[in-house]
Amino acid sequence: MANYIITVTKFNNIVKDIFNSEELLHNIKIVGEVFGISSSKQATYFSLKDEESTLPCVTFLPQIMDGISEGKQVVLTGSPNFYAKSGRFNFVVNKVEPYGEGILYQRFVELKNKLEKEGLFDVAHKKQIPSLVKRIGVVTSKDGAVIQDIKNVSWRRDPQIDIVLYDTKVQGNGAENEIAKGIQFFSHYDGVDVVVVARGGGSLEDLAAYNTEVVARATFECQKPIVSAVGHETDFTIIDFVSDLRAPTPSAAAELLTKDTKNVFASLKKDVLRVQRLLEDYVADKNFQFQNDKRLLISFMEDFCEDRLSNLEKLRLSLASKLENFVTKADFDLKLKLARLDKLNPLDILRLGYAKIEENGRPISKIAEILGNEVEINMLDGQILAEIKEKKI
Repeated sequence: MANYIITVTKFNNIVKDIFNSEELLHNIKIVGEVFGISSSKQATYFSLKDEESTLPCVTFLPQIMDGISEGKQVVLTGSPNFYAKSGRFNFVVNKVEPYGEGILYQRFVELKNKLEKEGLFDVAHKKQIPSLVKRIGVVTSKDGAVIQDIKNVSWRRDPQIDIVLYDTKVQGNGAENEIAKGIQFFSHYDGVDVVVVARGGGSLEDLAAYNTEVVARATFECQKPIVSAVGHETDFTIIDFVSDLRAPTPSAAAELLTKDTKNVFASLKKDVLRVQRLLEDYVADKNFQFQNDKRLLISFMEDFCEDRLSNLEKLRLSLASKLENFVTKADFDLKLKLARLDKLNPLDILRLGYAKIEENGRPISKIAEILGNEVEINMLDGQILAEIKEKKI
């Protein structure tokens, strides 16, 4: 055999036949990290590696590489192939799956369904986010860019806002327990108005801590309103469904919870000017209405007074006429009575030559009434004392 010589083509075909005939090598699954991706019209080439080895790969189904980037952990399904003509070995891929994310996603769906059935996602349990937030509690890592983004956005919009940080791991072993403890801390901390649970974007594996039951239940039981700001806008985690409000990014959470004081002051100024104009218009309208009502009142009073004066004049004339008639009648009656009195006036009788005889001031109308010998004779111009010498009856 040592002297047996074969051509390159012969050798390569033997190797190819070995690969093709070995059933155990067909449609096998290999896990590793993708790197060195390049594409042509017919194929996509890349390599799969682990800590010690590298495997050249090719797929003639470029669509299966959608969403697969360098550094991604994947599970490839395919078969080895040795190209006899070029003497090159490749692993021909017909299926690509993200490694670990398949299991993680399945767990995500199972937990989501479980908690949803328990009512942890119900709107009825959602707490109202305060309209005015003075202090924000943030559960995230002190070393990441997330806390800086939240600070920068918050303080740019409202320099008076306070931010309290509870430092936690955001991924890796034990991260979920630290995050839950941070939420529980702020739940009983009266110094904050709202809690933000935040971290940057990442793969499903990176965000695994926020897809755990311990974090979900801590969020549900928190006494303070919670805003979840985990990952990018397209990332959804279990805490997003349990929290009272989901922000697409940590920066967006800061914007949602703070008011732009510049805009607030500008808006307030506009409101003040608007109220001032409304008050001026109101006062002007009321003044116009007052003047109009005053004119109407004066006109009414003038008409009323004229009408009353006219009635009073009529009443005066009527009373004057009645009074005049009354006086005329009274005068006539008085004159009539006076005339009657004149006829009864003893002086008038005396003028006719008659005299009034009295005895000691007592009128005497008959001789028989004379008791003494002296009487007084009253005449028109005086009185005569007379002595009775004889009585004739």
